[in-house]
Amino acid sequence: MTGKARADGEGSIYPHRNGFAAYVWVTTPSGDRKRKYVYGKTREEVHDKWLKLHQEAKKGPVATRVPNLGPYLNYWLEEVIRPNRAPKTYVNYELFVRLYIAPFLGDKRLDRLQLREAQKWVNKLPSVCQCCAQGKDARRSRAKQRCCALGRCCEQAPSGRTIKDIRDCLRSALNYACREELISRNVVALVTLPTLRKPKRQRWSSDEARRFLESAKAENDPLYAAYALVLIMGMREGEVLGLPDEAINFETSELDISWQLQRVQKKLLHRQTKTPTSDDTMPLIDIVTTALKLRLERRERDKEKADAWLDSGLVFTTEHGTPIEPRNFLRSWATRCRKAGVRYITVHDGRRSCGSLLADLDVHPRVAMRILRHAQFAVTMEIYTEISSDQTRAALKKLGDSLQ
Repeated sequence: MTGKARADGEGSIYPHRNGFAAYVWVTTPSGDRKRKYVYGKTREEVHDKWLKLHQEAKKGPVATRVPNLGPYLNYWLEEVIRPNRAPKTYVNYELFVRLYIAPFLGDKRLDRLQLREAQKWVNKLPSVCQCCAQGKDARRSRAKQRCCALGRCCEQAPSGRTIKDIRDCLRSALNYACREELISRNVVALVTLPTLRKPKRQRWSSDEARRFLESAKAENDPLYAAYALVLIMGMREGEVLGLPDEAINFETSELDISWQLQRVQKKLLHRQTKTPTSDDTMPLIDIVTTALKLRLERRERDKEKADAWLDSGLVFTTEHGTPIEPRNFLRSWATRCRKAGVRYITVHDGRRSCGSLLADLDVHPRVAMRILRHAQFAVTMEIYTEISSDQTRAALKKLGDSLQ
């Protein structure tokens, strides 16, 4: 009596429509035993797929039904990112998926995405004008159209840094798909990105920072204390605007930094800082203590004058007690730069200036890391490499004198 041609669970290859098909019994991620099918035009092609499927089945669970990338990314955003990550992270990832990933790869089956396809997608992103793709100029009235709708493409393509962020978003989603055992490897982690040339950051000298603060103090700028916190304490814009009253302890001369204010999806959110390393209790120095006391006195006067006062519990508020819009704070910063007669730099570059000025004063990098509350020492050292021209000139002079 003839024995079986194949053992139990080995599967079978057979003619199917215009080619061949095969199946292998596999264990799914849920623990069930099911058939997994592969198809091809020739028996040899199906045989190779069949052997590969056998190898995957031996390694561990195999999904029998794999979704397309588009629907899977929607699931990942709503069930993984939205409940477990910061609101701004969800907003950024949703934008990357909607504008840059789904239109190009959304109809690709998750387990069939190849490295070559992922690389072509990354290579194409720098040439895709988002004004054209989203119809930005076309949505304007004919009188206000100025570029793409008139045939003069503005080439509003994503920068190298944005492309890296987009790749990181998709890589994170596919890493989760690997954990769910829907795919065996993450091909997006293997793509080659464009070489990034870091932009040269602006920083103020100690003289420029002093002129900026002196100008704000002389004109009784209501945000003088906020500027001092950025330039002297190295605080971020959101941390300054979200600073609650109870964060200040004048008796112990300490400032608790653990909250931030953010505008996310048309909502103003007062929430904890993004990472635990951003939280800290910092000592207050005299200039900052004086500035904060002036700010609280100013707020009390505003409260007495206001017809209606909304007590938000924040140190920095409008004349009616409401939180200050982050965009309005940026405008006030730019206006103060102009009035002080100093070069315009962003608020974040003001924070970076704090780090650079600490380096000029020979403050130990580990101390600066504590002040700036960086999660990684390398980030602090990157700022510390931005030495002022005066220090560079002095070092070169010292070298030249030694060689004479």
